[in-house]
Parts: sequence; C-alpha cells; structure tokens
Amino acid sequence: MEKELSMPLGVVVERREIDNPWQDWSWRPVAVIPGAPDVEAWTELSSDAVSVCYHAATLPLTLHRKETEAYRQNLANKTPVVYVVLEPDEQADAVYEYKPASVTVSPYEAQDSLDSGEEIVEGVTMPDGMIAWVQAFVDEHHVDEPFKKRKRKRYATHDVEFGKPPLVSKKRGSGNH
Repeated sequence: MEKELSMPLGVVVERREIDNPWQDWSWRPVAVIPGAPDVEAWTELSSDAVSVCYHAATLPLTLHRKETEAYRQNLANKTPVVYVVLEPDEQADAVYEYKPASVTVSPYEAQDSLDSGEEIVEGVTMPDGMIAWVQAFVDEHHVDEPFKKRKRKRYATHDVEFGKPPLVSKKRGSGNH
C-alpha cells in the first residue's frame, strides 16, 4: 500500500486580452492534461483574436494518504476540480507574467495558497479518468476518524482567581481608613 501516488499534469494557461488601463492581459488556468510530457518552454495550443492557450508546464500531482478527507470533499462536489496555482514570474528575463507553481486536488491546500494574495488559484474541471484515479486512492487509504469530544477540567474559582492568590483581602477592614 503506497503512502503517496503521483501523476504528471500538463497545465494549460490562457492569456486573454482585456480592456483595463493598468493591465493588458488576464491570466488563468483553463485545463490540465493527465500524463502530459515535460515541456521546456510554453507551447502554444490554440489562439483566436483575443486569447492564446499554452501548455505552460508539466507539474506532479501528488496524493497523500493523510489528506484523503480533503480529496473526498472535492470529489463530493458536483464538478470535482484540480486547483492550479500560478505565481508571478519575477525573473528579469521572464517572457510571461505568471508561471505554474503547483497543482492539487485538496481544497484545503488551495485555500492555503490564497493567503499571500499574489498567486492566482483557480479550479479547472477534473478529467473523468482522473476522478476515478483519485477515487480509487481515497477508497484504498481513507479511514474515518471518530469524533472525540474533549472533556474540560473542572476549575475551582472560589479557591484562586485568575491563577494567583489575591493581593488584597476581600474582607473589609474594621473601619480604620
């Protein structure tokens, strides 16, 4: 029983012309290609008057047996997705503004990628064969963990307040002020 399983995924990125005074293009992942070969440079797949689609990279999608709950959550959606993370390409000689950074089928991992605010994280429809592959992995590795309600410890508030004995006695003096 493997603890993790990987598959190469080609990432298809669309560059679309937009009408915006601060930005010429929008970038977004639009598809994945299961089992795609490695590419050395972005390869144009299709184009029209306002957009171009590229096979931008091939990245490994790795499933981990401890994350099956997240995969089940994704598979339960009407349309399961592969989350693609694009990050700004900050190399001086960069041809494209963004580059594919990672792929995942865990919605929790995708949410973590959104924290910086600089990455583009979008879900693309998971191909049918891939849905079966992920489901088989979940079926083999998922273990339901029973809910454990934690028990609180009783705390005697009458003995000590806030963890320390009082600095001043609560009893009033005999009237000598």
